[in-house]
Amino acid sequence: MQKRRVEGRDPATLPKAHLHLHFTGSLSVPALERLAEARNMDLPPKLVDGIALDVPYSKRGWNRFQHLYDVARAAVRGEEALRAVVRNAAAEDAAEGSRRLELQVDPTSYASSVGELQEALEIVCDEARLASATTGVQVGVIVAASRVRHPLDARTLARIAARHAGQGPGEVCAFGLNNNEREGLTHEWEGAFRIARRAGLPGVPHGGELRGADHLEEVVEHLEPTRIGHGVRAVENPDLLKRMIDKGITFEVCPASNVQLGVYQEAEDVPLRGLLDAGAHVALGADDPLLFLSRLTDQYVTARDVHGLDDAALARLAKSSIEASFAPAEDKRRWLAEVDDWLSVPAAPDPPARPSQI
Repeated sequence: MQKRRVEGRDPATLPKAHLHLHFTGSLSVPALERLAEARNMDLPPKLVDGIALDVPYSKRGWNRFQHLYDVARAAVRGEEALRAVVRNAAAEDAAEGSRRLELQVDPTSYASSVGELQEALEIVCDEARLASATTGVQVGVIVAASRVRHPLDARTLARIAARHAGQGPGEVCAFGLNNNEREGLTHEWEGAFRIARRAGLPGVPHGGELRGADHLEEVVEHLEPTRIGHGVRAVENPDLLKRMIDKGITFEVCPASNVQLGVYQEAEDVPLRGLLDAGAHVALGADDPLLFLSRLTDQYVTARDVHGLDDAALARLAKSSIEASFAPAEDKRRWLAEVDDWLSVPAAPDPPARPSQI
């Protein structure tokens, strides 16, 4: 990775929104170890060795990623574990300047340990309200269906999500679709997204990462996203990219995971600049810090050090993330003003060079 460090303000202090973060994947390694210890569960070294997962761009690579994610998810059992995940995510984001976190969860994965789908979602929403109050990070919930489950299951999830729809802390603010893009026929999830939209829940499906622009076009056509999870492969089709920009679709770009999952070989290959130069609205996200060992601030550091964005450009990214969030309008106005305040404070001068010891 070629770094071209741009000196400036600390990105961790930049007010921002975090719009692409998965539930179990949001855990820190120590938090996962505590959950595993409570269950007397041994974790594979690859989950706790402090080395970021690095897999090839292939179905085999994805399967390795999914296997480790499933192992980690096995440690999240019972109400207290679900609450611990939400608390950890909010606390981590609070340390990184987040004002709004929209945490993505598929309740199906945790329902068996607490009763049913409804109970699992209620626990997550309740803890999101509590964590919002204690950390100062406003936590909304995104309910996401999985491509490896039947599309009818997604309709059930959409109906349950609709009961908790809202913009405030602990409310369900959107409906998504995740897991391996190579699985399933995208149009089969159209009904679930239609149910969600009728309840006022915008669509935030994944697309345009593991599969290219042709498949991304299907996602846009059938699921009518307000934001797209990743979407970076849109640059392969300038006409599609323009249409997405014209529709006002925000791109949730996760530079670290794009590289660690082998979509791009190096960080500088991630087309962040291409999207921005085309006029796209981009919100940076961390995706799964547990596996990629790269949190939200790290994505802003990459944007600065690898892609050469200065403080003003980072502030525009932060504003895009806030504007694309589903938070109440009054909160967004306040946070946007805080970004302006951040930019108006002079950057700290570089420390003086240490005298040579030679």
